[in-house]
Amino acid sequence: MIGTSNHHADPRRADRERRYKAPPVNSQVNPGDDMTPDYTNILGMIFSMCGLMMRLKWCAWVALYCSCISFANSKVNDDTKQILSSFMLSISAVVMSYLQNPQPMTPPWSSVFG
Repeated sequence: MIGTSNHHADPRRADRERRYKAPPVNSQVNPGDDMTPDYTNILGMIFSMCGLMMRLKWCAWVALYCSCISFANSKVNDDTKQILSSFMLSISAVVMSYLQNPQPMTPPWSSVFG
């Protein structure tokens, strides 16, 4: 009879209980997914192309920074080929910009304060 006295004190309703079902796994973006690696990967590719084509060293360095952020925030199941290609593209942008002009980089904001 101990169980019956405890049953009356229990505020939960047995008729309202629902068993948990995991959401179906699909390729669409869920609202809780973090899109930071994807955004920084795209930014890294854009900046590396700007660094290669416009010979802007600061763009190449920003591309390398974005690629490092994308690599650090990526998950195990992310596309490693795309992250690696973005990383290699940003490294090649830095190397090519310094091979074309070995002078030290002058940041774009240095002309504002100087």
